[in-house]
Formats: sequence, C-alpha cells, structure tokens
Amino acid sequence: MRGPRFGAAVTTVVLAVALVTGSAWLLAWQTLAFALGAAGGVSRSPYGWLFRTAVRPRLGPPTEFEAPEPPRFAQAVGLVFAGLGLVGYTLGPDWLGLAATGAALAAAFLNATFGYCLGCEMYLLLRRLTVRAG
Repeated sequence: MRGPRFGAAVTTVVLAVALVTGSAWLLAWQTLAFALGAAGGVSRSPYGWLFRTAVRPRLGPPTEFEAPEPPRFAQAVGLVFAGLGLVGYTLGPDWLGLAATGAALAAAFLNATFGYCLGCEMYLLLRRLTVRAG
C-alpha cells in the first residue's frame, strides 16, 4: 500500500502544479505516467520506479500487499481524466482542462492523504455488479 500512496502523493503535486499553471506539458507527463501505470501496473509507472529505488530501501518490509488490479484500474481512470484535461488544455474548451484535471487531482489527493483510492473502490464496485449480473 505504501507504493501506490507514494505515487498518489507525487501525482497530487504534479496535478496541482499543472492545474495552477495550466501547463499542458506537465499534464502530458502525468498522462504518460498514468498510461504506464495502467498498462504495466503501478510498479511499472515512473513513480513506482522512484518508490522502489529511492524510498522502499529505506523502509522496513511491507506488512500487507494489495491486489494489483484495483490500483491498475485506478491508473486507467486517471488516464481518462488526464487525457480529457490534456484535450481541454490544448484544443479547448478550457473548462474541460480545468474540470478534468481538478477531478484527477481530487482523487489523487484522497488517496495520498487518507489512503482512500476512489478508482480502486470503483473497480471493486464494478466487480461486485458484474458477479451479481453473471
């Protein structure tokens, strides 16, 4: 759990700076980070690599592990919102860039600050709904 939460903290900072500055380049970087996390899992994202190489060696061994599917789904949701934000910042309308980036920032902030992964919870809810339907 520590790695995804660290990634959420870095994501929060990146998205906050992108939102305040309106930087499409910074949002493009975050979109790429989300894409890598969605494709290869959180550990394959740039922030996962940073955690593995710079932070984890200084910590004790983890006491619990999380299934990889919920955080990977959360990365995909982040990718959608960051992608929409990027479209808004580069092609317009501006409100789309602000709203989508703000939504991604809110979700990352919840995870970083409170350990509540909104995308993970969405994944679990969808799984429950599909199991009941099937």
